[in-house]
Parts: sequence; C-alpha cells; structure tokens
Amino acid sequence: MEDNTQSITPQLNFTRYQEELSAIISSRPDKHVTLSELVKLMEWKLTRGKFRPRLQQLVASNSEDTVEKCSRKAFSLLPDVQAAIAELSSLKGVGPATASAVLAAGAPERAAFMADEAMESVPGLKPIQYTAKHYALYLGKMVELTKTLNKADPQQDWTPHRLEMCLWASTIATQQQLPLLKDVDVKGSSVAQNCSDTDQRPTKKLKTR
Repeated sequence: MEDNTQSITPQLNFTRYQEELSAIISSRPDKHVTLSELVKLMEWKLTRGKFRPRLQQLVASNSEDTVEKCSRKAFSLLPDVQAAIAELSSLKGVGPATASAVLAAGAPERAAFMADEAMESVPGLKPIQYTAKHYALYLGKMVELTKTLNKADPQQDWTPHRLEMCLWASTIATQQQLPLLKDVDVKGSSVAQNCSDTDQRPTKKLKTR
C-alpha cells in the first residue's frame, strides 16, 4: 500500500495543536486564547484547506488585548454557543469556522469544530455553508448524535468535539485508503452502529487530536 503519511501530516498537525491548545486553555482560571495562539490556530487551520495569506494577516492584525478580552467574553457566554461564536467572529479575520475551532479546543463538551470532513458526514448539511446559521444546524445534529453515543457507551465520555474528530479520522482514512479500526462492541451495542445515520461510521477508539 502506498505511504500516505506525508499527505495527511498537515491535518494531523492541526489536531495535535488543538489538543495542546485545549490543555493550555483549561489550565487558565478564566478561559481565553492569546493572539499568538489564535494566529497559530489559523495557520494550522489553513493547512487543511485553501491557503489564504490575507486571512492570516487579518488575524495577526488584532491586538493582544482585544483577542484576550474577546475570547474571555466568548467563553463566559457558554453554554450559549451561538453568542460565543458571534463574539469571537467580531475579531478581524475570524469567522464561524475559526471561532468554532477556538471553542472546541476550550469547551469540547459544548462545541465541535466546523470541519469539512465532519459536516460532509452528517446528513442534511449539504451544501455546506460557513455561516453562523449553518454552524447552529451542524452543532445541533452533533449534539444529538453525541447523546445517542453516550446512551450506548457506559463510559459516556462522548462530546461534540470528540465525535467531530472521529468523523474527521474516518473520512481521512477512507480518502487515503488507510486501514480503519474495527467497530468496538460496547456490551452488545456497537458505538459505530449507533451512528449509522452518518455516511462515515465513527469508532469507539479515536485519533490524534
């Protein structure tokens, strides 16, 4: 089989950075991100899609103080995810997708990143639009799927962000023709089976974010 590791390295780097950022945000008494963290998040995010240097420049043009105040307020608005998305979107160069990446890193139990691979795997979301309204539709479906998974899994540790990562990993594995993990049966009820409404079937064991 052809070695496809190099072609998926940018995506893996992004997921690893999200994990690192999650730990950093969670360690702070008042959750927020810094300008350098936001710039790096945008940098990694753009490796997964069309490179847009102007967008990076816009994000970098925000002041340190503005980014910290805005992100601090956004996290304080939770569990109102839409209000938090709107607050973060007031930053230059930040739209719903980037805002969702920030929230998913700092509050994975509340938000999921607006990843193409995840959205394309959930019925009823096409054509994909990068708007706050479409994000609300996407997150609503992810929350419902998460509830379904937690009913089947005794550990009940599924979150919208974890599900998004699972769908991402499954899609990338399919695209790159990589071997998938076998569905894990949880006391007779396969977690993947409970997500059979999606075209890509997430597994109990996940990936690298």
